Amino acid sequence: MDKVINCFRKKPDAVARLICFPWAGGGSLPYARWGNIISSIEVYAVRLPGRESRVKEPFHQSMQQVVEEVITVLLPVLREKPFSLFGHSFGAMSCFAFAESLKKVHGIEPIHVFLSGASAPYSETRLSAPSRSSLSDEEFLHWMRTIGGTPPELLANPDAMKLFLPPLKADLHVVENYRCPRPETPFLSCPVFCFDGTQDIPHDLKAWNDMTSGDFNIQMLPGAHFYLREAANEKIILDNVTRHLETAEMDYL
Repeated sequence: MDKVINCFRKKPDAVARLICFPWAGGGSLPYARWGNIISSIEVYAVRLPGRESRVKEPFHQSMQQVVEEVITVLLPVLREKPFSLFGHSFGAMSCFAFAESLKKVHGIEPIHVFLSGASAPYSETRLSAPSRSSLSDEEFLHWMRTIGGTPPELLANPDAMKLFLPPLKADLHVVENYRCPRPETPFLSCPVFCFDGTQDIPHDLKAWNDMTSGDFNIQMLPGAHFYLREAANEKIILDNVTRHLETAEMDYL
């Protein structure tokens, strides 16, 4: 499991687990460090192939590959204690696909889903979005500058870009080719909470409500696409996650 899941701190007495899916091109470290911040939650950060300790492995080519690998690794431990999901951008799409497969195939459901920075995969806003993975490197870098969140010195470093661009484009290829129908009926009953940056491009957050019959909430925070990397916003998100999971854990028992 350690190859796919990065857990900085094992917490046998944690009230719940938070399984975090990376944004496009991202690794596990930004989320894994949350395990050092949230005392009551055990954080499992998903590490996809082609980055960090898996840098020599080929990238996944489809969302199905992403989901199947993570489910295969986590299925033996998912019934140990309540778990929840968090994903930003590409990670939000991965959360949806993971939760849908887990519920429909295995009958297992998270106690909460936290989604960030993305339209629902079946929304018209998402389906009409322009393709990015096929852009030239020059066009791609220009787009990355416009969405923010990547240090300018990194974007200006050709050697760093040779390492950074391939996993990013590979993940965007996966999400751009991911198709799923709008749920005719909700497949989850747990609460779903959406976060987004006020200065990011508009996302169809309300469409996420179709996945659950449970409570649904949206909170906008200041910033562009990578608003969650701002310390103040990260604190708000983690306080929100902790509060909801500690409350949900009491209901679960």
